[in-house]
Amino acid sequence: MFWGKQKAAIAGFHPLHQALVWQRGFAATQPAEGWAALIASLHRHAGLVRRAKWALPPRTLDVLVPLILELCSDLGPKGTLTVAADLRGRDVPGKTGPSRDLPVRPPVRSATETLTVDPWLRVRAELRDGSILELLVVDRTRERRIAKRNPRGKYKAKRKSKSIQIIKVRRRLAKGARSRVPAAPPPAWIGVFVREGERRSVLATAKLHRLPRSGQELLDRILTVATEPFRWTPQAGTGHRSLS
Repeated sequence: MFWGKQKAAIAGFHPLHQALVWQRGFAATQPAEGWAALIASLHRHAGLVRRAKWALPPRTLDVLVPLILELCSDLGPKGTLTVAADLRGRDVPGKTGPSRDLPVRPPVRSATETLTVDPWLRVRAELRDGSILELLVVDRTRERRIAKRNPRGKYKAKRKSKSIQIIKVRRRLAKGARSRVPAAPPPAWIGVFVREGERRSVLATAKLHRLPRSGQELLDRILTVATEPFRWTPQAGTGHRSLS
């Protein structure tokens, strides 16, 4: 059977691994051991599957896997990690809204704008210190189509697009946990809001005016924003390489 060996290999992968191949995404809640099994399965992919159609989606190995590993290192003994990853890309039904007309003046004859919103990653982690970390990454693209008439009377149309990336990370502290203002302010591109109460929360947001050029750059962005809420609480000690 054509491609039979590779199909059989995929059938033997972790169920979430198979979902990445066939549906280009998954949503699941697991303890650290479950995620370790998925990652071990993903690392077998390249050696067993060579057909481009069945390749892992972009952002799987260079962004999703290291992010899951980092978060799992901070889970408590009974903590779970929830990941909802949609790696189908922006050009799928449901992510692009209807076009709207924009006001114009001559020589522009018409202008329309279309907005595409791709919330491709949601994460929730129950950390060992009793806090809950929630993360959202959204890619948003605005495309404009402009038609105008030049001085010779000919009509021309052109398209312009602009993409931004929004990263939001909320850390809900354990009940009674204290917050603090760090000695140094956050980077200028990260905004921080602290909500007081019995269970305080720290929200860090970033709105970046271009999409990353590589998976490593994207991962660095996410981890930088995700680390910021931890600077707003006293640290129990030093030397532990983790978000907390």
